[in-house]
Amino acid sequence: MEVAIESRNIDMTPRWRAEIEERFADLEAGHGDLIHGRTTLTKNLRHRKDDRVAEAVVVVSLTGRHTITSRKKDKTFEEAIRGAFSAAEIELTKIRGKRATHEVRTTPLPPLRGVILKLFRDEGYGFILQDGGGEVYFHKNALHGLTFEDLEDGTEVVFNLEDGKKGPQATTVAPPPPAELLPSRV
Repeated sequence: MEVAIESRNIDMTPRWRAEIEERFADLEAGHGDLIHGRTTLTKNLRHRKDDRVAEAVVVVSLTGRHTITSRKKDKTFEEAIRGAFSAAEIELTKIRGKRATHEVRTTPLPPLRGVILKLFRDEGYGFILQDGGGEVYFHKNALHGLTFEDLEDGTEVVFNLEDGKKGPQATTVAPPPPAELLPSRV
């Protein structure tokens, strides 16, 4: 992970820099999802009534377009650094938890196989001859991964089936998957 450490209106001490680098290393430990980290320490000169003049901002970028930003004002820079990193760690834990429980869903392959039997290009529909016999109507809007113009009689397809107003109708028509993904026929 690339780390940037900046300061405004103060001189960065080696102790603060070392603590920031250590905290970034702790955030990254055991995970490879952090891309970039930046910390900015700022001495707030405008708010004289407020005794919290030390401000730490921590920005962490993760894979998957996630960015965490935490800001903490406190009396000392040590407290501001610890508070900002603590808040960033809480948000990072939430994101990692969501990623761990997120199910990757893929569209299931249509279960039926057939070949294009008839095409009515001007009307935008056609018929599929099912394996085992029987014609199934399909509309060009049911095509996924295929274009109506590229279809020809005899083109192999896979499809889903449901009852239509005038008989069986294909709701999804797609190209067949590679041979290694097909169930074996007995």
